Formats: sequence, structure tokens, C-alpha cells
Amino acid sequence: GSTYSSKVFRVTFLTLAVSVAVPLLGVTVLLDCPIDPQPISLKEPPLLTGVLEPNTKLRKAERLWENQLVGPESIVNIGDVLFTGTADGKIIKIEDGVIQTIARIGHGPCGGRADEPTCGRPLGIRVGPNNTLFVADAYYGLYEVNPSTGETKMLVSTKTLIEGQKLSFVNDLTVTQDGRKIYFTDSSSKWQRQDYLLLIMEGTDDGLLEYDRVTEEVKVLMVGLRFPNGVQLSPAEDFVLVPETTMARIRRYYVSGLMKGGADMFVENMPGLPDNIRLSSSGGYWVAMAVLRPNPGFSLLDFLSEKPWIKRMIFKLLSQETVTKFVPRYSLVVELSETGSYRRSFHDPNGVTAAYVSEAHEHNGYLYLGSFRSPYICRLNLQHV
Repeated sequence: GSTYSSKVFRVTFLTLAVSVAVPLLGVTVLLDCPIDPQPISLKEPPLLTGVLEPNTKLRKAERLWENQLVGPESIVNIGDVLFTGTADGKIIKIEDGVIQTIARIGHGPCGGRADEPTCGRPLGIRVGPNNTLFVADAYYGLYEVNPSTGETKMLVSTKTLIEGQKLSFVNDLTVTQDGRKIYFTDSSSKWQRQDYLLLIMEGTDDGLLEYDRVTEEVKVLMVGLRFPNGVQLSPAEDFVLVPETTMARIRRYYVSGLMKGGADMFVENMPGLPDNIRLSSSGGYWVAMAVLRPNPGFSLLDFLSEKPWIKRMIFKLLSQETVTKFVPRYSLVVELSETGSYRRSFHDPNGVTAAYVSEAHEHNGYLYLGSFRSPYICRLNLQHV
């Protein structure tokens, strides 16, 4: 009797499974998918051993100005005064612990994801030679901001076509010491910042650009990058480094010297998805990552990278907000040497203290951690780690 009942069970189960799966498949086929992903081949992630061995060093950071600002993506300092751009479109100054809004590039209302395109979203921020701020706003373009008067001046507008392409997601910038050249990334000519998850999943090709403040010309230096994100000039100003988020690597483009116009790989197959990159006092670079590619362990991102059909299915059925919840929280900051080898790594498994880290800015023996989502800035004393 048991074989008969198990057979009945199997048939019933299969019938049920098919009756659920077929309509679901039909619906999935009919639904529009916002993305058209291409297969991406990533190498097996590096083993988290040696310098990359997991630790809890980032948990030694202290949270500052908690719930007084939201999503301080990038941080700079003029003396001991800090400046950052926040998710509600503000460029703010923090002096003696007091937060003050100095400028806005967009206009209200600001709040939800849908407001971002008009509200503006200042991302990368840098200090120029005359102590003015250069700001990359994801929706509006490149701006120069006077920190004492709050006056803003547009340098490159996203409304201007650059070599026939529109800028949709201006992300980060780096400025030469003389302030003449600004190198900046446009993370996508298709997706805006509010859809960054679709961009990561689709892996569109975009580029690195150069703005000359004297001639006011914009040139495209590199194309075919998958989610070019942060950008950093080398101390000698002979090359620019560009983290390519979706590919978990950092590319190098030569802006002067014998190699000028050439490009090569600086670091490949990183243990996470790199965001902003900044100079470290040792002559190397700090790279922040908000997503880990665990090894040993299961990396959802790596699993999906070769399977565009699963990505399509996911985004037909689920919203970006829902998908975000499946990505394990893990914060990681690595310091690279001037040649791209790993010097040290600071971890916060599950993002307990420092969540959604987007940048590590070193100032005066401290590492200030920017975040694209958290309502605080974290500060880590480098003497204590």
C-alpha cells in the first residue's frame, strides 16, 4: 500500500506543481522586465585569508551625528571642517559638531526615491585649490560650490549631450592640484541613481570623462566600463583609478607621461563590490565596499552574474526594495598599496556599526566613513585598529 500511496502523492504533488508553475511561467513571460542583462563572467572570489581575513575592526568606529543627516555618501575636509552631500539633496558643513546646510543644487520636495531626480543627489565631493568644493550631483551634473557663501556654479550639465550620449548618473570626481582638470564618472547613460540596483544587475557599459575648466570642454576617456563608480587621481597625477563596481575590479587610465591615453587593470577580482576610492596617508588607496563576495560561502551576485534569465525573472516579479533585502549586509574597507596589493582590511560583518559604507576618507589619523544610506558618519581611530 505504501508504494501506491507514495505514487499517488508524487502524482498529486507534480500535478499541483505544474498547475502553479505553468501560470506563473506564463505571467513571467508576459511581464515586462526593466533590465536586459548580459552574462558577466567573474572569477571565483578571492579567499578571505591573510590580510583579507574577516575581523570586526570597523565595529570600533563611533557613529557621529546620528539621525541628524542621511546618506552622507562622500566626505571632505577643509582644516577640521567637514563637508558632505546627503540623500535629501543638501550639501552640508559640519564645524565644531554643528551641522549647517550651505547649498542645494536641486529643489524640494525631497524624501522618497521618486523625488530624487528633482531634489538632486550630491555624491562625490572634493576640495579644489582655492578651497571651493567640487560636487558631482547624480541628476544635475558637476558643480562648483563656494563653502562660505553657498553660491553654486554649474560646470557640466546632465542636459548637455556628451559625444551623443546623455549623462544619467554622474557619480564621483577627482581634481588636479592646479584645479584645471576634473575627471569624473558617469555610472550609466541609461539608469539613474534611484535605479542603481538595476544598473548593477544589467551591467551596462559606461565611462570615464574629463572636464577642462579652462576650455570648458568635456572629453570621454574610457567607455565600456560596467558601473564605473569612484575615481581617484594618483599622487603623481599620472593616472586615474576607476572602480568598476559590477566587475569587482579597479581599472587604471593614464592621463600623462609615456603611457598617456592607455589603460590597464589595477586590481581585479576584489572580495567585494568597490564603491569610492580615496588616497591613504601611506601613499596607497582606501576602497570602500558595501557588498561582500564571500569565499568560502555563497555569493548571490556571482551566482546571478552568469544567469541573465534568473535576473530577468527576479526583476519581473520583485521590486528593487525587495531584492535589496536579500543582499546580506556586510561592510568592508580595504587599503591598497600604490601598486594595488592589499595592505589591510577592516570588516563589519552584518554592518552592525558601520552599514552601507560608500567611502573611506582619511583625515588626521581618523578614517571617516561615508554611507549612501545610513543616518550618520562613522569615525574610526586608525591608531586603535
